Amino acid sequence: MPAIRMLGMASGLPPNIVETIMEAERIPIKNQEANKEKIQSRLKLVQDLETKITDIDKSVAELVGTRGFMNNKLISGDPNIITGSADPDAPVTGTWNIEVMQLPQKAAAVTNGFPDRDTTEVGVGYIKFDTPDGTKEVYISGKNTTLDGVASSINASGVGLRAAVITDRSDKENPFKLLISGLSTGDDKQVSFPTVYMLDGDQDLFFDRTKPALNGKIKVDGFDFEVAENTIRDIIPGVTLELRQASPGREITISVKEDAEVIVGKIEEFVKGINGVLSFIQQQNALTEKSDTSKTLGGDSLLRSIESRFRNLAQAPLFGIEGSIKRLSDIGISFQRNGVLQFEKKKLDSVLAKNAKDVGTFLAGDGFSVGFVPTLRREIANFTNQAFGPLANRKKGLQDKINNINKSIENKERSLTRKEEGLRRQFSNLEEKMSKLQQQGAAVAAIGGGGGMPKIGPG
Repeated sequence: MPAIRMLGMASGLPPNIVETIMEAERIPIKNQEANKEKIQSRLKLVQDLETKITDIDKSVAELVGTRGFMNNKLISGDPNIITGSADPDAPVTGTWNIEVMQLPQKAAAVTNGFPDRDTTEVGVGYIKFDTPDGTKEVYISGKNTTLDGVASSINASGVGLRAAVITDRSDKENPFKLLISGLSTGDDKQVSFPTVYMLDGDQDLFFDRTKPALNGKIKVDGFDFEVAENTIRDIIPGVTLELRQASPGREITISVKEDAEVIVGKIEEFVKGINGVLSFIQQQNALTEKSDTSKTLGGDSLLRSIESRFRNLAQAPLFGIEGSIKRLSDIGISFQRNGVLQFEKKKLDSVLAKNAKDVGTFLAGDGFSVGFVPTLRREIANFTNQAFGPLANRKKGLQDKINNINKSIENKERSLTRKEEGLRRQFSNLEEKMSKLQQQGAAVAAIGGGGGMPKIGPG
């Protein structure tokens, strides 16, 4: 239905009288919207708090790792000869002396020399190789009759070999040679190069020198071992060694020990996570006479409950664990008067140096029921449980209020729309009647002024 417009006001009423009335009628809606905005602010704060608590769970999960508390690292006495890495969660620590007498070798062969790599033709035919997977044959077509072409054919053949054209500057006249190598080291990866059959070449192609695949030879704490690869994973449990250079007669010390720096960093991140929650609570509770408590969580029972649980966990001793460490203050983490935790790195460094095992036992416990981290994670799970946790309940309660306000506003808006349409019809009818009366009055006045009306009455 088109809106009713009132252009002139014969009644003498203000032309915007309907708008004025409707603006007054919408005051309750504005009040509801303002109230909804405050509730939305509180809902956002609850969501922020939930995120901060969830972040704590992530940090403590990183703290204890998949196996437990310890993180190990490898230290090499000479990384130029031996380097490597330790599984951070590997249980083995200690020191080993390793001597690299010989690096593992790949089988290889090099051909005679050629004056160029891409002009002189070697002919058409085939090259056969005996590999651990059987005899392999590479066909050399008329399109690949140079050294570069032969190398490309071998690399594209999938026979388990790699070819490259190299420059040997010791041979001034024929410096270009074809080097063919196996892909793997170790004496069980032998490759022989028995047959080269090529026809119609500008120059014969043949293997000038060959080298067998060899095992590497190392000594570990004085005992001889042969290894097939430069990467070794089965000498020290949980450790990957990389042999980089042979150095016969020289022992390299390899140590695997707790990585205290990583451990301290993880604990520091975990403390920051808890302080993020505690600082949030302190900020919400920092109320003044000017604070709008309807937009904050200050004094909320939810905050009191969470702060109380974190404070209790930080200060109370843990039971059911072995070792000398029973509470956070024993490793340099303590509650302060300002309501957050203080982290004393020097104290933790000292405790880790003397008794890292007890620190791990206190934090990780058995990984399930006892220990600081399992206890903390249970509390976090209770807080963040989406079915019955206090955070979920508070979010649901606030969201229900928002939904109810939205419904009330929608209903009120529909009612006001109908009311506005009715008012415009009423005022339009009034204007129409007043206009007719004015027209009649004007006509009567015009007749009386012109003397055309007979005088009715006595006299």
